[in-house]
Amino acid sequence: MDKLVIEGGKPLSGTIRIHGAKNAALPILAASLLAEGKVQLRNVPRLLDIDVMLGILGRLGCRAVHLGDTVTVDTSGADSSHVPEDLMKQMRSSIFLMGPLLARFGEVRIYQPGGCAIGERKIDLHLKGLEALGAKIEEYDQQIWCRAGKLVGTDIHLDFPSVGATENIMMAAALAEGTTIITNAAREPEIQDLQNFLNAMGASIIGAGTDTITVRGVERLFPCDYEIIPDRIVAGTALIAVAATRGSVTLTHSNPSHLVSLLHVLKRAGVQIGVTDDIITLSSAGRPKAVERIVTSPYPSFPTDLQSQVMVLLSLAEGLSVMKETVFEGRFKHVDELVRMGADITVDLNSAFIRGVPRLYGATVEATDLRAGAALVIAGLAAQGQTVVEQVHHIDRGYDRIETMFQRLGGVVRRESPAMRQLDLA
Repeated sequence: MDKLVIEGGKPLSGTIRIHGAKNAALPILAASLLAEGKVQLRNVPRLLDIDVMLGILGRLGCRAVHLGDTVTVDTSGADSSHVPEDLMKQMRSSIFLMGPLLARFGEVRIYQPGGCAIGERKIDLHLKGLEALGAKIEEYDQQIWCRAGKLVGTDIHLDFPSVGATENIMMAAALAEGTTIITNAAREPEIQDLQNFLNAMGASIIGAGTDTITVRGVERLFPCDYEIIPDRIVAGTALIAVAATRGSVTLTHSNPSHLVSLLHVLKRAGVQIGVTDDIITLSSAGRPKAVERIVTSPYPSFPTDLQSQVMVLLSLAEGLSVMKETVFEGRFKHVDELVRMGADITVDLNSAFIRGVPRLYGATVEATDLRAGAALVIAGLAAQGQTVVEQVHHIDRGYDRIETMFQRLGGVVRRESPAMRQLDLA
């Protein structure tokens, strides 16, 4: 497995462009199956999860090419609705294929999805939503088989504003007969991006970004060209890293409106923030201030995907901060690794109590999931001495060469792989 070697203690400074959003690109790639022909998507990042999704589309009979930041998917040859188990287990986002495949072929067979081990993430809301649209669902062993002679619009209330369930229902309902109204829908920007993409293909959907989405089914969708929104979690990770190293940065091709909750937390921590159009500037010359209480919750509240990164910043702050995690029960696995680097953090159930320390120290640590891995890279950049972050494949699921992004800001970080070490020995 690759690892990152970081020489910390140097303020990050410079200008970087934020790449496209993984969590927007994945459902949009799945939604491309709803139209027959060539779909072209721009601003698609090169990530492990994107590669897995393109691999699945290929196994379903599509032709997918990723050149630069543009993906072209030709869905005209799609001839299977059976998602292969080996690829399904690699990525939870493969669940997004249920709605489009059901709408196009009238059936879909999948397996329980994989992904990061950050707690239980049930798919019952996905299944209930598709069942409400008319699907019959059978489960045996690890396989789930959904069939529907015809999908019919209906009113669907989600018990929890699940992003994935909202998106799967939207995609299936786009080709259903009649109108579907989703209440208590998730409100994330990635859902708005999916709505805009589906509408660009000829769908009739309104309400994304609110808790009520209305989908008026149409008979057919058509291929289109579309640009993915910038990744708010990557942007947030960069901002937090610069704040933790007491540097300055300008982010271009970002969307400040997607990061309001984070920007508010950073201001409370004493960080200077500037916002104009699609540009965010940040500067942080001194030690951050403690933030009394942060609670993760669905958008537009503070995102669980930035919880571990902000915890690094707070571990260097003056005073006591409290972080409460309400979305995933298994998302404090990075705490032990940060403690090894000198952080003073105590976990009690779903709350972390962070007593700021003057500095962190380099150590060999292990990324246990995508966002925890990003947090450890930030900690390494802020720490004194050398930090080695192992199990980098987790980080590669959501960041397009995270080391390159920080190198552009002056960070001293390099990737080492087994192949490189073998060449050195030779």
